[in-house]
Amino acid sequence: MRSTRFLVVLAAAVTMAVAAPAAAYATPAAPTSIASLGDSITRGFNACGWYSDCTRRSWSTGIDGYIESHYDRIDTVNPDIDGNWFNDAKTGAKMADLNGQAGSAVAQGAGYVTILMGANDACTSSESAMTPVATYRAQLDAALATLKSGVPNSPVFVASVPDVKRLWQVGKDSGSARTAWSTFGICQSLLANPTSTAAADVARRDRVRQRVADYNAQLAQACAAYGSLCRFDGNAVFNYPFQLSQVSTWDYFHPNAEGQRVLAETTYAAGFGW
Repeated sequence: MRSTRFLVVLAAAVTMAVAAPAAAYATPAAPTSIASLGDSITRGFNACGWYSDCTRRSWSTGIDGYIESHYDRIDTVNPDIDGNWFNDAKTGAKMADLNGQAGSAVAQGAGYVTILMGANDACTSSESAMTPVATYRAQLDAALATLKSGVPNSPVFVASVPDVKRLWQVGKDSGSARTAWSTFGICQSLLANPTSTAAADVARRDRVRQRVADYNAQLAQACAAYGSLCRFDGNAVFNYPFQLSQVSTWDYFHPNAEGQRVLAETTYAAGFGW
């Protein structure tokens, strides 16, 4: 009799242990508001106007139907989100600015937060100016702590930093792209001397790409530490083989409308699945 009771209790304990992780990682309910944090990519910079932000074409909170942003996609399953979007990203922002943006999202009571930050930490005036990985992680942790304290029940989506070396690969043979990169001093840590095959330039491009990969590793680890309400995209953005036709012809750096649409599609598929 005692052995039978023991087996029943043991079976129940095993069932609970197996079921617990599934419950902990269940998809949260579709949110009723959204805040986007990041840099010029999330601001839709150059997606519809000459060197200006175009938030209506943002991959995260855009309202242009062509983009099919996270906001628009959630609106189809939860109309309560209608009109409740906040684009807290800032053109030129680096990871050092994320905590301030997180504070804005908290003040807005954001029900869902997207983060895409780090391109400007790697795309600098020179390789030596890139943000150290440890600094990047500390700044990221501070911002996530702000979100966890201020909106503890809100899901957070973290996108990987795009592969900036891919931009060099698809644009280096374009005279227009090379001219824009040089004229506007764009991402010189990687895009300087774009036609050079010298060993020093090849090694420099590889080091900058590795720095982006290191940033993405920190994003993944920090999101995992945050808990079940944080989803990292599994490097979906970093691995996406974007084309030059998806980049603005004004600077050959920022996503154009098609680039924003693909970014929205890629990131949403890697997120919470609403």
